[in-house]
Amino acid sequence: MQAYLSFNGNAAEALAFYAQALGGKILYSMTFAESPMADQTPADFKQKIMHATLEARGHQIMASDLPPGMAFEGYKGFSLSVQSKDVPEGRKLFDALAAGGKVTMPYAATFWSAGFGMLEDRFGVPWMVNCEQEPGKG
Repeated sequence: MQAYLSFNGNAAEALAFYAQALGGKILYSMTFAESPMADQTPADFKQKIMHATLEARGHQIMASDLPPGMAFEGYKGFSLSVQSKDVPEGRKLFDALAAGGKVTMPYAATFWSAGFGMLEDRFGVPWMVNCEQEPGKG
């Protein structure tokens, strides 16, 4: 399974941010202007993302901007989760994703992990960063 995120007109910016924060790359991106629906798309929406795929850390996230006329209602009821091998890598991922966003649980040791934290990135997407190391290891 893969996550598919819908954005409020800023999918290209978000995917570029995730590619940098997670050390990934955008594998595919199509704007509404490049699609068969180009002639049906309002001019101010033609450069918005109709579909894109980002690959990072061995996983993919797909995304698009919501089509004209669809209301953006934010993100509810899920978190994207990224695993790190050790505490420094986890801290780096957490800080990169949290830049310009909101930390909801600071990155720290827990009873199950040497490092765990939760945040909403600057696009409002919720994330969890979890270190695979057990507390007291490494």
